[in-house]
Amino acid sequence: MGCRGCLNDTARRLVLMLWTFTNHNKPLMLQGHERAITQIKYNREGDLLFSAAKDAKPNVWWSLNGERLGTFNGHGGVVWCLDVDWQTINLITGGGDSSCRLWDLETGKNIATIKTNSSVRTCNFSYSAYQAAYTTDKAMGHPCEVFIIDTRTVDDSISSQSPILKWEITDSKVTSMVWGTLDETIITGHEAGDLIQWDLRTGKKVHSIKEHNHQINDMQLSRDGTMFITASKDQTAKLFDTSSLELLKEYKTERPVNSAALSPILDHVVLGGGQDAMEVTTTSTRQGKFDARFFHLVFEEEFGRVKGHFGPINSLAFHPDGKSYASGGEDGYVRVQSFDQSYFDYTFDYNRD
Repeated sequence: MGCRGCLNDTARRLVLMLWTFTNHNKPLMLQGHERAITQIKYNREGDLLFSAAKDAKPNVWWSLNGERLGTFNGHGGVVWCLDVDWQTINLITGGGDSSCRLWDLETGKNIATIKTNSSVRTCNFSYSAYQAAYTTDKAMGHPCEVFIIDTRTVDDSISSQSPILKWEITDSKVTSMVWGTLDETIITGHEAGDLIQWDLRTGKKVHSIKEHNHQINDMQLSRDGTMFITASKDQTAKLFDTSSLELLKEYKTERPVNSAALSPILDHVVLGGGQDAMEVTTTSTRQGKFDARFFHLVFEEEFGRVKGHFGPINSLAFHPDGKSYASGGEDGYVRVQSFDQSYFDYTFDYNRD
């Protein structure tokens, strides 16, 4: 007896074999960091790929050929997060040196440096890029805080300007963040697994849910911003409605998920993760713990894997055209993998009864 939406088991096994053994497109290997990658992001057009790592020097690359275009020098420690505005004019970064920095992408110049009381864990431009948000860790007697700053005019005056809005997080610290619809809200993911939606007019909590049992490592929006996906240390990734925070889908694995991304053109999800860094040397890559794993958005079924990294995958991003994806790992490499034609030709075989 079949169920509506269930994949045929034979078809699922066949496509896993197809992907594991016949994806022969050679990836671009981007080697410019000395330590583990923390986050990667494409700009809106997809011609540039930005990478942050624990080596204090964010990089920008041509995504087409993997050539390094430049390095942003200024941070004094690990860079945890970065984001690029929709016009590819400015870059924002946050790091363990207790600073949030804004950069001019044409010149690579550090335009403004905002000093903070503790490490900057997350940072994001709003869709309009009129504002940016960043969060700081609870450390050294200072609370975890959320800051909203005005970025309509990016110059050195931002370094000394007071934020438009800031508030203290009394719950577990913020570990990930995305902007909500129309730049009116932000959604924060927390160390304890909570998701909280905040009203930016008041800085007050609008909605809170707890669908994860452990730390939320990553949050990424869908192309139209109506949904977002979370990646958690509880070995799952979950799909939510951006406005209501309604849980839509769940993707289960056997190990912590560090990052998850949504395809802009197909109903596909890619997950990456692995073990904790301290355990990496005890595991062979042949065991598949460091594969990028592909799931169907609707059916929640895994249909393919791509090998490559020699350690956990820490960050993932689909190219805006959906024809390739990038991954950044604990091994310090960024890999850009183009999809072969079989990826686009394959259609899911499922029972309609």
